Amino acid sequence: MGVDVIPGDATPPGDELLSASLPPARDGRRAEAVHRLQVGFAGIGAMVLLVGLASVIMERAQHTEDTAVPQAAATVAADQAAPKNDPLAEAGVVPDMPAQAEPEERQEAAIVPEQGDGAPAR
Repeated sequence: MGVDVIPGDATPPGDELLSASLPPARDGRRAEAVHRLQVGFAGIGAMVLLVGLASVIMERAQHTEDTAVPQAAATVAADQAAPKNDPLAEAGVVPDMPAQAEPEERQEAAIVPEQGDGAPAR
């Protein structure tokens, strides 16, 4: 009970029984359903790969964080102030600053309609 394959026939062996049992209108629906299943499985596979990659990255980051050397202890006591590093002052290029800063003039706040003193405009 073998199946004879005709040279040049595009239908694989065993598939002619399936295609012969389906009417032509349902064959297109079946192909579309198979295509949708393939796309769905490919999407699920891609998501599994992305989650696995993210897991590996997070695991490596945690491992690196756990094995990292902690910050070095301070070598200067907390009560000592660190010397100021001002290269312009060391070079003698300091702008002339007045002894006291002049107070800036303050501008009055604008009157908005909700805060107006008069009657509402008509």
